[in-house]
Amino acid sequence: MPRKLTGLQHFFAAATYSLGGARRLLGEAAFRQELIGFGVAMLGFAISGATLFQYVAMMLLFLLMIAFEALNTAIEEIVDRVSPEISEMGRNAKDLGSLACLCLILANAGYAFYVVFLSGVVSDMPLTGL
Repeated sequence: MPRKLTGLQHFFAAATYSLGGARRLLGEAAFRQELIGFGVAMLGFAISGATLFQYVAMMLLFLLMIAFEALNTAIEEIVDRVSPEISEMGRNAKDLGSLACLCLILANAGYAFYVVFLSGVVSDMPLTGL
């Protein structure tokens, strides 16, 4: 058994594994589409004059979406490896991973839409009568 890395060696080894995962994720069409969507959102934020807080919130939502997309890809690869034949359990696992990604795509798109098109309108509305 190889010796366990500690300290900075462990950090750099983990970073190498993470970069490998990022390279693998770039091979996914869905992830590339999400990257394009994020770029469009950032352009919309710049044009609409979004605040620093809004940029940070969008970045956090996007990072969460990347994490979910990575987990979904991992689920798909494990299911394909363990169960190459079509099974209901494998299909359910893949569908649930896909649903998790869809939820975060909708959260990202909804927040971007709010910031770009509605944040100025909503912030000008009076709170009376609520």
